[in-house]
Amino acid sequence: MLTKDFFYRLPDELIAQKPLADRDMSRLMLLNRKTGAVSHDIFRNIIKYLNPGDCLVLNDTRVIPARLFGVKEKTGAAIEFLLLNRLEKDVWEVILRPGRRAMPGSKFIFGDCLRAEVLSVVNDGNRLVRFYYDGLFENILDRLGEMPLPPYITEKLEDKERYQTVYSKNEGSAAAPTAGLHFTDELLDRIRDMGVKIAFLTLHVGLGTFRPVKTDRIENHKMHSEFYSIDKGTADMINEAKGNGKRVVAVGTTSARTLESVTENGRVKAGSGRTDIFIYPPYKFKMVDALITNFHLPESTLLMLVSSFAGRENTLAAYETAIKERYRFFSFGDAMFIY
Repeated sequence: MLTKDFFYRLPDELIAQKPLADRDMSRLMLLNRKTGAVSHDIFRNIIKYLNPGDCLVLNDTRVIPARLFGVKEKTGAAIEFLLLNRLEKDVWEVILRPGRRAMPGSKFIFGDCLRAEVLSVVNDGNRLVRFYYDGLFENILDRLGEMPLPPYITEKLEDKERYQTVYSKNEGSAAAPTAGLHFTDELLDRIRDMGVKIAFLTLHVGLGTFRPVKTDRIENHKMHSEFYSIDKGTADMINEAKGNGKRVVAVGTTSARTLESVTENGRVKAGSGRTDIFIYPPYKFKMVDALITNFHLPESTLLMLVSSFAGRENTLAAYETAIKERYRFFSFGDAMFIY
């Protein structure tokens, strides 16, 4: 299948630059993946489309302030580090901007309390870097780092917590699982009260999620691996719902990718590791029965995943409807419920 088969034209003014004042007041498009039928609501009413016994699966990763601005030790040249993956306690894979002269042995200074040395050059020109500091790295990062907003968001985010889900817990992501941004604590309580099970897994989102597919044929695209973790209690809850004939509802493409990565013989297997699963048509889902997701970039791996779940024609037709109806797109935009 060709990458261009997933292209659509989006007016720039429909790219949401800021989150709404109320998380759960985003618009909600409902898409029946069997018929292609579309209807409209607001996210607060998602409760109307869930059933007692369903299992709602959310990704509890937390975005770290992964952008660091500093200077090269010898020359004073400005540098930006974007933290991707923590490989050891003080060793990270990072993107350097600009990075073409940052060879192994290059040293950098950030603020008054953080230094770094490039250890090696790895895939895609990224670097392995060791940090040197006193105290807790997390505290230093919180003080010096900035939130790594997607490149299509050009306005400053006043409140960092608006790029976190209300249930974010495990730090490690370079990007938010944005389908979860629509939930409030009150809405989650209402969902629990109606008998829906809520399960949490972790997938630390890497910046590969924003990288365009540059190959002509999608099957030639290579996904970057991301860390996941799912505990026994979560696996048991999901398997019980599935065994009772209830739906497993994935909140976001990250939850969907994790569930599909850990499903064997119709059951979710607890554990942790790394996944580089790339889901595109005609993939057949093994665990996910319904999907809550945002509207994604043209020719992106996320749009390909949604297309494999709802059908490419249904998905692109729904996106055209969303454009006509002036939905808000991407990270701070509106949501879809695909069932």
